[in-house]
Amino acid sequence: MSKKLSLSQPLKHKHPKKEKGKEIRKMELSFHLCIISLLLLSSKSVAKESEIISRFQRYLQINTAQPEPQYREAAVFILSEAASLSLESQTLEFVPGKPLVLLKWPGSDPSLSSVLLNSHTDVVPAEHHKWTHPPFSAHLDSKGDIYARGSQDMKCVGIQYLEAIRRLKASGFEPKRSVYLSFVPDEEIGGLAGAEKFAESDVFKGLNVGIVLDEGLASPTENYRTFYAEKCPMWLVIKATGAPGHGAKLYDNTAMENLLKSIESVRRFRASQFDLVKAGLKAEGEVISVNMVFLKAGTPTPTGFVMNLQPSEAEAGFDIRIPPTADQESLERRIAEEWAPSSRNMTFMRGQKVSVLDDSGRPILTATDSSNPWWGLLEEAVKKANGKLGKPEIFPASTDARYFRQLGLPAIGFSPMANTPILLHDHNEFLNKDEYLKGIEIYESIIKAYASYVDHGRSAGSRDEL
Repeated sequence: MSKKLSLSQPLKHKHPKKEKGKEIRKMELSFHLCIISLLLLSSKSVAKESEIISRFQRYLQINTAQPEPQYREAAVFILSEAASLSLESQTLEFVPGKPLVLLKWPGSDPSLSSVLLNSHTDVVPAEHHKWTHPPFSAHLDSKGDIYARGSQDMKCVGIQYLEAIRRLKASGFEPKRSVYLSFVPDEEIGGLAGAEKFAESDVFKGLNVGIVLDEGLASPTENYRTFYAEKCPMWLVIKATGAPGHGAKLYDNTAMENLLKSIESVRRFRASQFDLVKAGLKAEGEVISVNMVFLKAGTPTPTGFVMNLQPSEAEAGFDIRIPPTADQESLERRIAEEWAPSSRNMTFMRGQKVSVLDDSGRPILTATDSSNPWWGLLEEAVKKANGKLGKPEIFPASTDARYFRQLGLPAIGFSPMANTPILLHDHNEFLNKDEYLKGIEIYESIIKAYASYVDHGRSAGSRDEL
């Protein structure tokens, strides 16, 4: 028989308030767990960011300023970082005491030309007493600015290469093309013992390089700057001679008089070039720049100079930078005929001089149109990483990229530093940590694009693909 339910027995109802309370407590618990997870993730992210910045600071703290750079210490640091990434490495010394560190991330297709990421390890000297923070302290201030010599030129780029590869390896990416990283010495004094000898070496020939990335400049705007060519250096010393004489005597063709005439002639030429820039008719990289960097004359004494003696010799030194679009032969004639004519007892000596033309007499440039697939890949990679590029430029000074362009290789100058004042070789050189971290993302995108690129319409190992 079925049991009948008595109407007098109370029914067991669920209490809506209690059930609602349970749901609220569950939601609160879930919310708190989410918050804790986010905090843990954020903590890990901050810790990771801190580690990235710390590695950058350690590299900056190695004093590699000319004329006595601590190259050994820099090489040990770079090799240690390479080992942590399982990169192949070798140390080359084309000149004793000046190590060049070469790293390799092997690609899956050795028939493809490789990617070379170049940077230099040396930096220019700093006047310590004129800095807000010591130039090799890598001080991080409350605004996130990292003060150090080399923070812009160009230790940032060398370490950004490594950090970008660290991210790519962590993501599981495997390159088709081999990627090489070269850390070269002596760029700041001409690169003769570094990139020049490297580019001429059998080791370099064996790398089968297809594209080179090297340094650029900071940009005060939101657009990154790119460089497809650069001015080539000519370091000129003009010397005047004349008969010595009493400081009170007036006579013609003194050494100082002749040198001052030359300096005035150089000054007028400099002004004519600078006027084109001021008027907006040409960019700085498109004109010949001439700057006097030293003046030497007089007879020294322990307390100064002999004041009643006119010297028999006087010298002035000039740093001249010539764009590939300029007429170098015309400049040579101007030096011989106007700036240092033998008729005024003048002589001149050229220090470092690099031709702006290739062996065929054509300007040494890297194409920035559809004829150069590497340029298009860089544009797309920067855009994909939410970066913006400005108009391609001629670099207003000189970099190691010229040695690779002279071999006929495409070389692009690029340092991802936007919204940053240009402070290379200046007091209080700095780079903001957020710009540095963003630059790593930019290089991650570029390296991935370059290392993945295969032009199926052309022979994979041929230079035609360039």
